[in-house]
Amino acid sequence: MSILGLKKKQPKTFKVKVITMDAEMEFSCEVKWKGKDLFDLVCRTIGLRETWFFGLRYTVKDTHAWLKPDKRVLDQEVPKDSPITFHFLAKFFPEKVEEELVQEITQHLFFLQVKKQILDEEIFCSPEASVLLASYAVQAKYGDYDPNFHKPGFLAQDELLPKRVLMQYQMTPEMWEEKITAWYAEHRNIARDEAEMEYLKIAQDLDMYGVSYFSITQNKRDKELLLGVDAQGLHIYSPNSKLNPNKSFPWSGIRNISYSEKEFTIKPLDKKKDVFKFYSSQLRVNKLILELCIGNHDLFMRRRKVDSIEVQQMKAQAKEEKARKKMERQILAREKQMREEAERAKEEMERRLFQLQDEARMANEALLRSEETADLLAEKAQIAEEEAKLLAHKAAEAEQERQRLEVTALKTKEEHRLMEQKMREAEQLAVKLVEQSERRTKEADHLKQDLNEAKDAERRAKQKLLEITKTTYPLIAAYSNPPPPPGPDNVEMQLEMASSHRLDFKDPDMKRLSMEIERERLEYMEKSKHLQDQLKELKSEIESLKLEEQQQAGIYNLRGYPEPPYIPHSNRNSAYMAQMAFFEEV
Repeated sequence: MSILGLKKKQPKTFKVKVITMDAEMEFSCEVKWKGKDLFDLVCRTIGLRETWFFGLRYTVKDTHAWLKPDKRVLDQEVPKDSPITFHFLAKFFPEKVEEELVQEITQHLFFLQVKKQILDEEIFCSPEASVLLASYAVQAKYGDYDPNFHKPGFLAQDELLPKRVLMQYQMTPEMWEEKITAWYAEHRNIARDEAEMEYLKIAQDLDMYGVSYFSITQNKRDKELLLGVDAQGLHIYSPNSKLNPNKSFPWSGIRNISYSEKEFTIKPLDKKKDVFKFYSSQLRVNKLILELCIGNHDLFMRRRKVDSIEVQQMKAQAKEEKARKKMERQILAREKQMREEAERAKEEMERRLFQLQDEARMANEALLRSEETADLLAEKAQIAEEEAKLLAHKAAEAEQERQRLEVTALKTKEEHRLMEQKMREAEQLAVKLVEQSERRTKEADHLKQDLNEAKDAERRAKQKLLEITKTTYPLIAAYSNPPPPPGPDNVEMQLEMASSHRLDFKDPDMKRLSMEIERERLEYMEKSKHLQDQLKELKSEIESLKLEEQQQAGIYNLRGYPEPPYIPHSNRNSAYMAQMAFFEEV
């Protein structure tokens, strides 16, 4: 067989790129494949069984179109690019997401698509609802809130709120994150599929949820209107308001929908009501409107019937899967709780261990310090004992010294008493001596006066004697010897002779007076000598007392006793010194 024949037998293929809400896939398709073949391939790849909600959408001339399942892919108006790009999206929306969405993958795809429509502002959402939906989106992505892990700023890279909401309020991203985190912290123990379901349950109550809008006119010349097609029916809106329809036609009240080229006709089930007609300018859009109407109506009728066996099996499996996952989540939560408790117990044990180690270390240090203190105290006790013995010995010595000092003090007191007595006697003696001295002075004065008088008398007597001698001498010489010649020697001789014979001529009172004066002089000398001996004895006793006081003061200082109160020496001996000075003067 030739190479050309082989090439003819090889099936021709084309590349297709399918973009889901969370992935991109490329397939190699045969040219004969219909839209259903490619759609089934994508559903099998992602594991989707609820296929009636989804379709492959493509863009042609700025208009969205859905790939028809019963027509070959290449025969439709798909782009001629390679690969051909399709978007796997939800084409029809359920009335009640909790009842109709069975598989988890279905919920996830719806969640991602509705979230994108809200963020792209294709579905209007109030700021409060946006924050709440964002908190469920964060719960689905990050799991339970953990303040130790989810630090401020962890949502900085996530798009969670529509730009319209961000521009509506003058709030920083940190403030929005704080609000979202406050709601997010309340969604603890909610699994990802549960968080996504809660998100969809809130989103399905929004006015623009699941509505496809088209521009129409009621008449060819009338102003433009908006036609909305959703799971509930058909709705007519004003161009500036997509929230509140002016007129609605529920699927349960529509008997027939038909269109001819650009004209649509809606026949109510109630024949009494008027038929509603509207016009669309684009043929491709008219076909899309009719296709959406048929698909939504079929799903509406299907919801009112008993589920097919396939759907029942899917729901049963989904129920079992949910129960199994719930059980797994409970087991996981219990294990997580047990692990957290174990970790807390471990941390507590580690903390307690560290605490015990610290306590043991501190106890060892305290023990070492105690041992050192005990050794130091023992050494101090030994030193104290030795000091106590020394002090006891010193105390005994001090007691003996005290007793000796007491005896000495008693002796000193006795000596002082005797000394004071002697001093008093000496003072009395001094007074007597003074009195006697004064008396003796007076007597001496009288005696001097008497002596002077006696001298005068003696002198007169001598003169008289001399006169008498001169008178009687020639008579005596005549009878004896001749008189010597006059001269100085003779005169002296005469005087001596006269003086040798004067006693013979004295008065007896004069003799008695001289003897009395001599006797009193001797008595005065003896008393003066006796007084000087007493003064010397007193002075020696005072010196000995001073020496003893100095020795006692030295003993006190050497033994560490406090010195006796200091009495100035001048005060202690002033009386003695005065008396001694007086006695010395005397």
